[in-house]
Amino acid sequence: MILAELGPTPYLALGAILFAAGAVGLLIRRNPLVMFMCVELMLNAVNLTFVTLARELDDVGGQVAVFFVLVVAAAEVVVGLGIIVAIFRRRQGATADDISLLKG
Repeated sequence: MILAELGPTPYLALGAILFAAGAVGLLIRRNPLVMFMCVELMLNAVNLTFVTLARELDDVGGQVAVFFVLVVAAAEVVVGLGIIVAIFRRRQGATADDISLLKG
């Protein structure tokens, strides 16, 4: 199989590109939903890196780390989407600067 012959370098490069794209999107965009998706993109880039290194080192530890990252991402989705929905219910077209709307 040609994918096994490539080695870890393309996968690590893809993970770095995805992480950089997520970080740039998080820093530039002000829409909370887009920022939320950028954080998820960054988490998936880290997962790709963990799986790649776990395969390269022939260790299951990286895959266990991916499992815990996915659990944290699932919890983040629940809490994050709840906050985003609360912001958008108060004001349509809200930005990340409008988080102060949630104060009592």
